[in-house]
Amino acid sequence: MEIERIIDIIIYLVSFGIALYALNGIDFAKFMRKGRVMEIQVLYIILAMVIAYLLGGFIIVLIRG
Repeated sequence: MEIERIIDIIIYLVSFGIALYALNGIDFAKFMRKGRVMEIQVLYIILAMVIAYLLGGFIIVLIRG
């Protein structure tokens, strides 16, 4: 039971890294107003967390069947 939680955490952390890597290809400055660096960074982190949560949940469901 405890090992499953550790595996879940590892899956979510790897998913977060993948999400950050994927979001690097998007230029958020084009979608935001100029001079809003802090807002762009916050949006970047929130989107990465949302994508990581969805991807990690999907992988966990696939593994546990």
